[in-house]
Amino acid sequence: MWWIYALLAALFAALTAIFAKVGIKGVDTDLATAIRTVVILVIAWAIALVRGGASTIHLLTKQNILFLCLSGVATGLSWIFYFKALQLGKVSQVAPVDKMSVAIAIVLSAIFLGEALDAKTIIGALLIIIGTLVLIF
Repeated sequence: MWWIYALLAALFAALTAIFAKVGIKGVDTDLATAIRTVVILVIAWAIALVRGGASTIHLLTKQNILFLCLSGVATGLSWIFYFKALQLGKVSQVAPVDKMSVAIAIVLSAIFLGEALDAKTIIGALLIIIGTLVLIF
């Protein structure tokens, strides 16, 4: 079942790039990111409230809060740079470079989370990097 959600995430990430490229035309990218963030904030809280997730907020630990906030900072910075890159470049070049985050996440998961890297994972990460380089050059 996880792969269905992953495919949906990929689909909506692709749509994000297309919609953003059109939406940021002639617009300050920081403003565009702020507008996008407000929309996401409303949707995320609506889902959390409707599905009951918000009722478990009291179970959050200081570590949960710290790392969720750090994740939010990283996400915000990613969006700011992504929108600026989209404004300056082609979606067909910016999106693949952005997806190099997959290869970077694999390396970081081994370093910081101790996740084992097998040959298949290493080869897959290298192919992502090589494919990205082919698309941008």
